[in-house]
Amino acid sequence: MKKILTLILILFLSNTTYAQEKTFDTGEWFKFRIHYGVFTASYATLQVNNATINGKEVYHIKGQGKSTGLLSLFFKVDDDYQTYFDKETGNPYKFIRKIDEGGYTKNTEIAFNHHNNTALVNDKKHNKKSTHTIKPNAQDMLSAFYYLRKNVDTKTIKVGDETKINMFFDKENFEFKLKFLGREIVSTKFGNVPCLKFRPIVQSGRVFKEQEALTVWISDDENKMPIRLQADLVVGSLKADLEAYKGLQHSFKIKV
Repeated sequence: MKKILTLILILFLSNTTYAQEKTFDTGEWFKFRIHYGVFTASYATLQVNNATINGKEVYHIKGQGKSTGLLSLFFKVDDDYQTYFDKETGNPYKFIRKIDEGGYTKNTEIAFNHHNNTALVNDKKHNKKSTHTIKPNAQDMLSAFYYLRKNVDTKTIKVGDETKINMFFDKENFEFKLKFLGREIVSTKFGNVPCLKFRPIVQSGRVFKEQEALTVWISDDENKMPIRLQADLVVGSLKADLEAYKGLQHSFKIKV
């Protein structure tokens, strides 16, 4: 159950289309219900706002997650993720990660310099700063979600195609890969939703059963909104469903 919001934010990176019209804009908001077995474990939200960094208007994304019900009595989750990224390039300027997950805490800020391909990591918990080399167009775990929504064309995507992006997380560079599995109709509280199905490729180990233990479903419309996530963990399985939304740029496509 550790790092629940971290899983959700990373795994909902499977978004998807480039178009002249905006896929998202200020005011978009998602709420997800995260459940472990039959129990609701927590809720997570994503909110798109405007902000200004060095005189430049940018998108400011807030991602928050909190445990609920019985889980909060013995495993508290209180996570705050934020990113500030360029409205044109999608590259992040600043990333904030402040979390408390069952006593496991982090308080980190990352300042990205894409001209020099460096990142300044400020570990506020341990009062340490360090500078690291990053790959071109490196994304943080939250900005990547929106970067992929804008830049990957799912209208021409074929089953088996893989999308790769550079990411920087926890002082390390890594390549994030996403495999397209096909199209499915997913039954939700909103109705039957046509979806794009993806398989993020992740490192097996303490959390996941195997490299391909994750599946993500994204709405097959111009919004490219995350609908469902299924993760097979070492112990049990984790599932997240879209619970509520507002501020979409396009009509939500539901099959009657």
